[in-house]
Amino acid sequence: MKNVKWLFFDVGGTLVDETASFRRRVMRTIEIQKQLGNTYTPAFLEDAMKKSALAGGSYFRGAMKNIGISEFAPYDSIGEVLYSEATDVLTVLAKKYRLGIIANQPMGTAQRLYEYGVGHLFSLVLSSAEEGMEKPDPALFLRALFRAGCAPHEACMIGDRPDNDIAPAKALGMRTVRITQGLGGLMPVQSEKMQANATVSNLSELLMIF
Repeated sequence: MKNVKWLFFDVGGTLVDETASFRRRVMRTIEIQKQLGNTYTPAFLEDAMKKSALAGGSYFRGAMKNIGISEFAPYDSIGEVLYSEATDVLTVLAKKYRLGIIANQPMGTAQRLYEYGVGHLFSLVLSSAEEGMEKPDPALFLRALFRAGCAPHEACMIGDRPDNDIAPAKALGMRTVRITQGLGGLMPVQSEKMQANATVSNLSELLMIF
């Protein structure tokens, strides 16, 4: 990763474990469907999410579409927790690189990062809700690069999804690292444009690259 000055991170499935949040969303969706006269089990919906991810689709919305559910609970961050190694890894990386966020996240992402104890390590935080655009739109990545004042080859995108994180960053000339954890880690690499420069299974392995 020669000449890299900035490391941009996704949030969900990359820095943050969303397992409990998705379980909560599933349970709330079951309640919504129950009121409509439909019965689903948590196991059924969670299995549908895994199948959608393995097929390369959006794991929640894709699963709901596949099942035929049009009314479901929105995602919220309640239940999210940082992956256990995140703080230590980010602290080490922040000594050598500028760190930023490029993520499809709701309002208040920067504040949540401070609540998790890592907000001070990031120089830039761009979330879809606050920027009015979302990945894989290259405009969000270009805005991050502009604000960082760096060229694409001076930046690396680190994320779990080959479609939202790797492909758009790679197309712009950014370096890329895929982290295969969470539901996004199940998604297949369907073309060369989704193939990252490096792949790791957890955050700690980043220290072997950077």
